[in-house]
Amino acid sequence: MAKRDYYEVLGVEKGAGDEEIKKAYRRLARQYHPDVNKDDPKAEEKFKEINEAHEVLSDPQKRAAYDRFGHAGTDPNFGGGTGAGGFGDFSFEGGFGDIFDMFFGGGGRRQKSGPRRGADLGYDLRISFEEAAFGKTTTIKIPRTELCSTCHGNRAKPGTPIKTCSTCGGSGQVESVQNTA
Repeated sequence: MAKRDYYEVLGVEKGAGDEEIKKAYRRLARQYHPDVNKDDPKAEEKFKEINEAHEVLSDPQKRAAYDRFGHAGTDPNFGGGTGAGGFGDFSFEGGFGDIFDMFFGGGGRRQKSGPRRGADLGYDLRISFEEAAFGKTTTIKIPRTELCSTCHGNRAKPGTPIKTCSTCGGSGQVESVQNTA
C-alpha cells in the first residue's frame, strides 16, 4: 500500500508551522485513538499513520528530509547515496560487510549524517571566592560538531558517489571550536 502525503494525513498545508501541526495532530489523535474507537478496526491503522506523520513533521531534520525526498527521506536506509550500486536494502552480514564498508562507505546502510542534539555540555572552571561573589567574565572554548562544508553531510564530494570526502573522512561532520564569552 502506498503511503499518503504526511501533510495530507494531518490536514495541514506544506508551509504549516509547528503549532498548527501540533494542533492538527492532537485533534486527529483524539478522534482516531483506538480506545475511543474500539469497534472500528481501521481506527488503529489511521492512528498509527497520524503518529508517523506527526513524528516526521514535528522534527525539523526529518521534515526537511521528507520535504526534499518524500517518504524515501524518512527511510533509515536512505542517505549518503546508494553506496554499493543500490544495495541499500540488501544485508552484507557474514564477512562481506567489512569489504563493502571499506570500498563503498557502508553500502548505504547508515543514516544520513547531520547535526544532532547531544548530551548537555559540562565545563569545570576554578574561580576564587571573590570571583564567585563579585562575578567574573572569562572566555571558554567549546568543541562542537557541524556539517562538513565540502560534502554537506553526504559523506562524499558532490558528483563523486563512491569517493570518500577528504575533509571529514566520510563522517559528514567536522569538529570545530567555538569561543564563548
